[in-house]
Amino acid sequence: CLGRPQGRAPTSFLLPRASTRARPYIISVPCSLFPIPFKTMTSTPSTNPTDRLQSIDATRLKSQLDAGEILLIDVREPSEHAGEKIAGSQLMPLSRFNPEDLPSDRPFVLHCQSGTRSAQAAQQLFAAGVEQVSHLDGGLNAWKQAGHPTIVNKNAPISIMRQVQIVAGSLVLIGTLLGAFVAPGFLFLSGFVGAGLLFAGISNTCMMARLLAKLPYNQRV
Repeated sequence: CLGRPQGRAPTSFLLPRASTRARPYIISVPCSLFPIPFKTMTSTPSTNPTDRLQSIDATRLKSQLDAGEILLIDVREPSEHAGEKIAGSQLMPLSRFNPEDLPSDRPFVLHCQSGTRSAQAAQQLFAAGVEQVSHLDGGLNAWKQAGHPTIVNKNAPISIMRQVQIVAGSLVLIGTLLGAFVAPGFLFLSGFVGAGLLFAGISNTCMMARLLAKLPYNQRV
């Protein structure tokens, strides 16, 4: 290989002769005539916000709370916090969540009912410039499944999910009755509610719950 750069192997071609019985010629050409492009593999830090969200299990969170090492932030709505909460948790509802209100002098952990809303609050923190955020894996449900205690207030308003079930069920029933006895067009009301519940189940985001959370009686702590 003439002028072979940095010990690279020559590039060879097989050219058959006219006779099929003879062996083919092997012709070597300089590698510089046929450069082979290549890419250098480099590792770059992940910019995906999901990779920066740290999950903490209920047992580890319990030990950190008992030691006073962290501050627990509850991003559920006031009615949910009033009905049942983890001792020592501080309320910062997702509907009014402001990253600037979080303390900067001590580490904190976010939590909600199942872990979805705390992850959404974490996205707001990432957008505000926070590098890493921790949240309770599985939320309050996982906390109770682990056998850890909660503070329950029986005089608090019913939970948001029960309110969603009551309102959605009522709308479906009304739409069905009006569609059967008044005008078939009212059946679209039942279909609309059903589609909304289907979307809520798939996306794990319920717009009706967010609207109900803004009602005055749900704002009481």
